[in-house]
Amino acid sequence: MSAKVLRLNKAGTPVAWLSWQETATLLVKDQVIWSFGETIRTIHGGYNKQGERSELALPSIIACNGRVASETFTPALSNSLLFARDQHICLYCGVEFPVRELSRDHVIPTSRGGKDSWTNCVTACRRCNNRKGSKKPEEANMQLLAIPFAPNRYEFFFLSNRDVLVDQMTFLKARFSKHVSWG
Repeated sequence: MSAKVLRLNKAGTPVAWLSWQETATLLVKDQVIWSFGETIRTIHGGYNKQGERSELALPSIIACNGRVASETFTPALSNSLLFARDQHICLYCGVEFPVRELSRDHVIPTSRGGKDSWTNCVTACRRCNNRKGSKKPEEANMQLLAIPFAPNRYEFFFLSNRDVLVDQMTFLKARFSKHVSWG
């Protein structure tokens, strides 16, 4: 099973995606302070003297004690996260492409002082990126279809896992920025 468990801190902020084995370890060590969501897996153990078999149900979301991270969070920019943010759509022509046909475009080219940042980068097909070259969109007579933004912590956790379960998505999506309309 490839489903991951969303680990939160005690304040309900995402900390990590866990394997079922890591989740089982935290549950057995009594380090989970609360949990919710669907059971993603039930682990069966041994039998006791009465012939009853032990079970450990693994929920899709758990919270553990630990330090509470600050709210300021910007993930490192990578092509895989950028393409996921833009849903594999070229933000110039509006067509969805496979990853191999996508590239990172700097709205304000780096050769003209633009930064390699979430708010200056968009997904572009190779054709549109070549057509734009080292020009700004308006100079190339190309219009951006969306405004680039830096994902918050909740959006990052959604983007970094291909197999987000429905209850995990509901939890994360409730905390997305107002400008985001994924899934």
